[in-house]
Amino acid sequence: MRLTQFLAAALLAFWSITAHTANPQILMKTNLGSVTLELYPEEAPKTVENFLRYVEDGFYKNTIFHRVIANFMIQGGGFDTTFHEKATRGPVKNEANNGLKNEVGTIAMARTSDPHSATAQFFINIKNNEFLNYTAATPRGYGYTVFGKVTDGMNIVHQIARTPTGSGGPFPGDVPRTMIIIENISVLNTEDNSQ
Repeated sequence: MRLTQFLAAALLAFWSITAHTANPQILMKTNLGSVTLELYPEEAPKTVENFLRYVEDGFYKNTIFHRVIANFMIQGGGFDTTFHEKATRGPVKNEANNGLKNEVGTIAMARTSDPHSATAQFFINIKNNEFLNYTAATPRGYGYTVFGKVTDGMNIVHQIARTPTGSGGPFPGDVPRTMIIIENISVLNTEDNSQ
């Protein structure tokens, strides 16, 4: 009886830990401070897998937020501090029809006019951007794939969004006048999550 109770308690504890750590927790360190993200692999499996591969490869180290538009979004993850666009792997299939919305604090994949062109660049929504959501499987209606959300450090995100912008590198506008650097992005382990 005692062994059965012990096993049941151990199994319950394991399930609790597994449920708590099911979604990857990500730490993005910038020169303005850190932002913690939770990713949603169940809703956006290909997108999360793609993003995590870039994270594990160290791809985002010393990239910049190159496009910042107040009251809209902040975009980064594709250019280094010399405005050199980094080489990426092939694009990932659009998963915007996953029920997740481009709401305040969500992270989504940036792309070109081709719905299935997202590679490494991402953006964080500063407001509810309903017009970026999936509406139909058409070039205009595909939307932008949300694959996670900021769980800590939204004050840093807003600070980035308020940064004065102008021209920079190959871009005529929306570039922070003071460079905002993504120093590193890493996966938090279970010990980090409990602190």
